Amino acid sequence: MKLIDYKLYLLLTVFISSLLLGNLVGSKLISVFGIVTSFGLFGYPVTFLITDIVEEVKGKEVTRVFVHAGFLALCIAVLFVFFSTRFPPAAQYTGNEAFNSVFSSSLRVIVASLTAFLISQYHDLWAFNFWKQKTSGKYLWLRNNLSTITSQLIDSLVFMFIAFYHQTPELGAAFIFSMAMPYWVLKVVFALLDTPFVYLGVRWLSSDLEDSFPDSVDSMSSGVSNG
Repeated sequence: MKLIDYKLYLLLTVFISSLLLGNLVGSKLISVFGIVTSFGLFGYPVTFLITDIVEEVKGKEVTRVFVHAGFLALCIAVLFVFFSTRFPPAAQYTGNEAFNSVFSSSLRVIVASLTAFLISQYHDLWAFNFWKQKTSGKYLWLRNNLSTITSQLIDSLVFMFIAFYHQTPELGAAFIFSMAMPYWVLKVVFALLDTPFVYLGVRWLSSDLEDSFPDSVDSMSSGVSNG
């Protein structure tokens, strides 16, 4: 297969890994610039970075494959985690309580995570393509940031509202917004910082290279329009 297709596999691997790890370590809270947030903050921006790179070079149809693959990977991970916390441990395993404490999540939080991912990624795909048409393919930095910043806001609000709204009487709409906004601000900072990497990624993915890895499987994007 062509090396550019090999690069797509590498990007897909990073995309899914960042998505899964962002969810798995998301229960750990850290402080960034005085804002308490999830450690998963470092995983999610990578997913938007990669989809923008892929959409710029290969088009929205290939990017949609990334989104579907990520969603499927999340669903599989949820099933594995669900059953792993409910299987009785072996007598020799003494860490079951700690394991369940880390990996047990309510169904509401799981649904929130899956829904937020799907909606925000589809919006990012649409918004990036929308701004690409409006700018006639120019101003990559602007298209990247406009689509990502808005999509990150959607991701934060959808997750927070589904996961926590009215879980207790104190968790009203105003309080949910107060929780989501600082988290979103951090995501905006990361989105702005990743702009040079978008340019580097687009240049790397679109570079004209000869066929390599002849023994590899057929091209992932065979028959898919370049958009």
